[in-house]
Amino acid sequence: PARLDEANAALEPMPHQLPAIFIVEHALAQLWMSWGVEPEALIGHSLGENTAAFLAGVLSYEDALGLVTLRGKLFAKVPGGAMLSVGLPRAELEKLIGPDVDVAVINVPDVTVVSGPEASIDALAAKLEEREIEAKRLAIPVAAHSRMLEPILGEFRTYLRSVRLSPPEIPFVSNRSGTWITDAEATDPEYWVSHLRGTVNFDACLTTVLEESGRVMIEVG
Repeated sequence: PARLDEANAALEPMPHQLPAIFIVEHALAQLWMSWGVEPEALIGHSLGENTAAFLAGVLSYEDALGLVTLRGKLFAKVPGGAMLSVGLPRAELEKLIGPDVDVAVINVPDVTVVSGPEASIDALAAKLEEREIEAKRLAIPVAAHSRMLEPILGEFRTYLRSVRLSPPEIPFVSNRSGTWITDAEATDPEYWVSHLRGTVNFDACLTTVLEESGRVMIEVG
């Protein structure tokens, strides 16, 4: 147990955690494919869309690993931020959040994740508690998908311009649009910069994938 705690602590920093997530997702996907389960479509959540892009052939393994490793290193440079999952639809929550807090993730219609400076997130959490609205801090020390990432976007963009981006060979859904990614988006460095910074519309992604009845979905992460 002590060694396991040490290993968990070592994986906690963003520069270690994000490549580890990518490697596990990649390994699990390859395991399913080795068993003959070939995906006809892919869907990823935030970092998971980077894995989906690799599996679809947009990025080579080396370039995808380099991208998520850089993402982790850049996150470590961002001043302390926080994320809060709130049991409210986006439209209702936007009336309560401060000017420096952004909507980061929409997983389901009535749960919204916001992101911003730690003090602002603490203040919002206190306000929600007063109103008896359910809210939970996420175990991540960075304000992902918020304006707090803007100082690191230039370095992220430079890396993306240095690697080859190819049209996807397997369709996958875009966190940005909530619908199938286009070849133009997948091969545009600016798409991946906005993907890092902008809201993850995962609820819309799920709706798109499930429009075709009878689909079986496997979570590989």
